[in-house]
Amino acid sequence: MNIARRLAVGNGHDRRLVAVRAPAAQAGEVRSALRSLLERTADHELFAHDTTPEIKESADHRVHTVDVGTPHQPKSAGARDSLALLRGWLPRAVADVPDAESAVGGKVAQGADFTAHLEERMPYVVGFVLLLTFATMVLIFRSVAVALSAIVLNLLSAAASFGVLVAVFQHTWAEGLLDFRSSGAVVSWLPLFLFVVLFGLSMDYHVFVVSRIREVALTGASTRDAVRQGITRSAGVVTSAAVVMVGVFGIFGTLSMVEFKQLGVGLTAAILLDAVVIRIYVLPALMTVLGKWNWWPAGIPGGGHGPSGRGRDRTGRAGRAATAAHRAGERSEYASSHRRQR
Repeated sequence: MNIARRLAVGNGHDRRLVAVRAPAAQAGEVRSALRSLLERTADHELFAHDTTPEIKESADHRVHTVDVGTPHQPKSAGARDSLALLRGWLPRAVADVPDAESAVGGKVAQGADFTAHLEERMPYVVGFVLLLTFATMVLIFRSVAVALSAIVLNLLSAAASFGVLVAVFQHTWAEGLLDFRSSGAVVSWLPLFLFVVLFGLSMDYHVFVVSRIREVALTGASTRDAVRQGITRSAGVVTSAAVVMVGVFGIFGTLSMVEFKQLGVGLTAAILLDAVVIRIYVLPALMTVLGKWNWWPAGIPGGGHGPSGRGRDRTGRAGRAATAAHRAGERSEYASSHRRQR
């Protein structure tokens, strides 16, 4: 039978359990291994010494437990260092026990393992989101340039919100303002969660604004005019939506739990930066600089990089004249039909 072990790290007042499961015939070897492990922690500064650890044994002699503590806070560097030491010492302590399996658990270990799992899976999630964004934008606008610019601008928004989180919650200057006590860290699950949510919200803005710009470019306007009119037409809707979301997300920043505060501040900062800085300044500047390349490779017939100045006036007059002639023809046809009916 395999031996299953659970070793937890806690502090002197909130102790964690060391659990060992083994065949009854190996109970003596398990107790000896645990005693050797406790001897190594007895005089080490990373472990608590307020009580003497006691090895406990189940009635069937298959399960052994012992408490091991650390005087450091769960999210501190000392707690992480003690965890690393235990994970290094435990396999060596049980190396002579046949078919031994060792593991380190508890609050500190759970946090470390969860963070490591997120770091391992994050590239896959980020890659999937970026690939899906690129494919969607290419499908909608038939433009690789628009798709790539959308990814770059959304990454800027996400990076800026992460910077705000680090500045606010890894330091102490905002503790009085937001009524919290800084732990010197951002909650491990928050960056990935914010990235996914912010990318979705940013794409809403981006698709809406670029659609208005493309509509103007299709009329034959130059890129500069299309950008100016598209931003003007969409500004009211984008600003209104941003105000609503900032008001909703800002409520989370007033809650007592630090996790919710970080979520609210991160989302609020990202929406403000995205709606005010990215969509009003960065996006228009980028599209103006790109010019005709905004619509590469499909392009826009007669638009996006069309004539300027007097040429635009001729194109506009020709379009207005064609529209007026079409409407006049419709009125004449309607009048003739009405006379025949009479």
